[in-house]
Amino acid sequence: MFKLKIKDKTTKARTGVFSTRKGDVLTPAFFPVATQGTVKGLTNLQLSEIGVQGYLANAYHLYLRPGLEVIKKIGGLGKFMGIDKPILTDSGGYQIFSLAQLRKVEDKGVEFRSHLDGDKVFLTPEDVIDIQIGLDSDIFVPLDECIKNPADYKKAAEATERTILWAKRTKDYFKTKKNIDNLLFGIIQGSTYNDLREKCLAEIDKLEVDGLCIGGLSVGESKKIRYNTLSYLTDLAKDKYLRYFMGYGKPEDIVEAVSLGVDLFDCVIPTRYARTGTAFTHQGEIVVRNSSFISDSAPIDSECSCYSCKNFSRAYIRHLINAKEMLGVQLLAYHNIYWYINFMKKIRKAIEDNRFSKFKKDFLAKYRRSNF
Repeated sequence: MFKLKIKDKTTKARTGVFSTRKGDVLTPAFFPVATQGTVKGLTNLQLSEIGVQGYLANAYHLYLRPGLEVIKKIGGLGKFMGIDKPILTDSGGYQIFSLAQLRKVEDKGVEFRSHLDGDKVFLTPEDVIDIQIGLDSDIFVPLDECIKNPADYKKAAEATERTILWAKRTKDYFKTKKNIDNLLFGIIQGSTYNDLREKCLAEIDKLEVDGLCIGGLSVGESKKIRYNTLSYLTDLAKDKYLRYFMGYGKPEDIVEAVSLGVDLFDCVIPTRYARTGTAFTHQGEIVVRNSSFISDSAPIDSECSCYSCKNFSRAYIRHLINAKEMLGVQLLAYHNIYWYINFMKKIRKAIEDNRFSKFKKDFLAKYRRSNF
């Protein structure tokens, strides 16, 4: 459950504590993505050293591989992964709906073909809850219908109505399950139409969920429209709800969303960028594999105190990346996740000290002046 601590005086930024059976999460927070039950390139020991508060895993992918029976036999997803931190499982709705030509949507549920072997699968909202109960993740996300932008109003309205219908069925089914202490979020859809967003939020609020997922943004719309929609939604949302922006984003996007009242983020960017030789610094992104770093003795980021920055030069990491040595990607992944987690700590401290507006202004001015 979410407890609001401090509201910034000049923006909608806020700090809070989200309590789960695996411990408290201080917000605003960032969860690394562990789609297949692992954060790519990093061990649990490293993630613990970094101070990761929780993880995002994907129920759809884990349901297909290795399958529920394997994970249940081990004792649930936490034991399967070897971690004791909160795990939020995405229903896989976005992945299913991104299949486009391989799926069929109706009120009863969604039919699709597995991206692994082409087998036909049909899932209802109730099935998705059963999958997450089998995984025994700490926070469940219901099945929803996510559509890409631009979307015409009729299509967006149909998807919103179906998302609401599925949310009600999910909650009804969830209530029939006894002796479980998992949490259930609700998803707010509605594309970029404020009236649809408002209706979806009002209906989800009636279900008394444990948190709000903001879905259907960052799927093709402009940043201006995205932020206007987000601001409208957070103005309406009650303070008691944690607000989770699904699958978002880059540092400059996160700091903007925090200023609009968002509490939780997840994204593959830190580890995905590491695999391309890209690192995050306080001056912006740098592509370490580039020739300009061939003899650069500086750390990745002079303002970072992570293991990678304290012990290795850009030149060495560049050499590893270009020689296709696994250690290069691992060192960059470590740095990027550390950088993100430390970034969120700085955001929380700025809000607590009532200087978030200045922090945001200074960060963006410095970050956007990157010459790399």
